[in-house]
Amino acid sequence: MTLPLEALKQLQTAIGYGLFSCFLAFLWAPILTKILYKYQLTRRAEYDATLAMGARKSKAGVPVMGGLLVVVTVAVVTMLFNWERKFTWVPIGVMLLSSLLGGIDDVLNIYGHRRIHRSLSHVWRLIRVHRSFKTRLWLIITLPWTAFKRFAMCLGSNPGKGVHVHEKLVLQFLAGAITASWIYSKLGEHWRQVYLPFDGFVNIGWLIIPLIIFFVMFTANAVNVADGMDGLSGGSLIITFSALMVLSWLGGYHEITLLNATVIGALIPYTYFNIKPARFQMGDVGSLGLGALLAINAIVINRMLLLPLLGFVFYVELTSVVIQLFGKYFLGRRIFRMAPLHHHFELRGWSEEKTVMRFWIIHAAFVFLGLWIALY
Repeated sequence: MTLPLEALKQLQTAIGYGLFSCFLAFLWAPILTKILYKYQLTRRAEYDATLAMGARKSKAGVPVMGGLLVVVTVAVVTMLFNWERKFTWVPIGVMLLSSLLGGIDDVLNIYGHRRIHRSLSHVWRLIRVHRSFKTRLWLIITLPWTAFKRFAMCLGSNPGKGVHVHEKLVLQFLAGAITASWIYSKLGEHWRQVYLPFDGFVNIGWLIIPLIIFFVMFTANAVNVADGMDGLSGGSLIITFSALMVLSWLGGYHEITLLNATVIGALIPYTYFNIKPARFQMGDVGSLGLGALLAINAIVINRMLLLPLLGFVFYVELTSVVIQLFGKYFLGRRIFRMAPLHHHFELRGWSEEKTVMRFWIIHAAFVFLGLWIALY
């Protein structure tokens, strides 16, 4: 079957966007590296416990926030050449919001001060014995928030000096809510339909809102968790965004096709410089922003339920953390030697290169499966 000329032109345009963003990112990568070194935005042992592991000691002093190379390039190219209100405003906005959150976390982990949070037992004691009635009243009113903070701390291995888990969850919820309200109220009835693999579309009405919020939050955190080995997140994201580009092109989502191509192009230089030994690492500024963008681009082309396949390695990594927490708090033992999963294999003796390349291959296989199901 011969493809229509218009479709081929759109694909050619998308490839052009990818090549342009690739060239642009390569062009300013040395500038970014100098900035990161100048302000000592580097990985440090006091907030990264994994640097104590033998082979990972060499990662100390490597600049973080290298994800700015992708985020800034994608934002600039899209705003200049692909700025379309219906399709690209919100994805770029949510990417930048999530990246801002990640960037603040990266900077505070380096330059911030360790923050102390009261335990629930301490708060209860203050409620009972504090002399000030106003203070006791305030502690009672804010008790649910305190309980949420303590619960959220169980989800993080090291509260550190940066943005804490409960703060990330609230801001990620906000990003998901913005996306959900945009899709539900601005894009019309058609966008409330969810694609069910092998079964077509079903309209779920307002239930699309919590579903979108969940996938945006889960995917952003999944990419963040997977960003722990040189080249792992960059290579995996190239595979995933390539699949999203194909699906958006075949579905006729021209602006999203160009956006995905732009991301792929910017990821190529990032991954080139991130291959071991890395010149810089993605940091939360990149992983949270690109994770949120990944989810939104899949949601816009109505392939949200295929995200566990299209983002397979990211979902597996975050799921391994959840399983590890379950084992710790309910079984009293570890399920893996260390979570996320890539550290488990590292402690079993796999080299970093071996782990990354095998994860790439497995990820590509499941992305192909997701593509096959999406096109069924």
